[in-house]
Amino acid sequence: DPAVLAAKVNAVLRRAYDMPATGNILAYGEAVLDLDSAALSIHGQSIPLTRNELIILRTLMEQRGRIVSRETLMTRLWQYVEENTLTVNVNRLRKKLSAAGLPGFIVTKVGSGYAVNQEGSV
Repeated sequence: DPAVLAAKVNAVLRRAYDMPATGNILAYGEAVLDLDSAALSIHGQSIPLTRNELIILRTLMEQRGRIVSRETLMTRLWQYVEENTLTVNVNRLRKKLSAAGLPGFIVTKVGSGYAVNQEGSV
């Protein structure tokens, strides 16, 4: 898929030259996130995401290499929400990623929040 290849090339260039993300595609490791269609592509397989899953994954991929606090994610998702709601959404997203061949893509930093795996895949 040419879009996936272009996203991966752009991701390598961004990492190599510390360039900001551009366009509506984010790539990290084997994951390519299309923000327009709210779909995640892994190994050519397209995985539809809910609005909340898209926001969580987008935030984590944009902040790759950094821990994103639960509070930051909850603020981006909703103004006021119970912590359990975030946990349920993250667990649902992890199951989708795992089923698509990326177990461990999202890691929990106990007491701090979440991050994408440093390698971008496991």
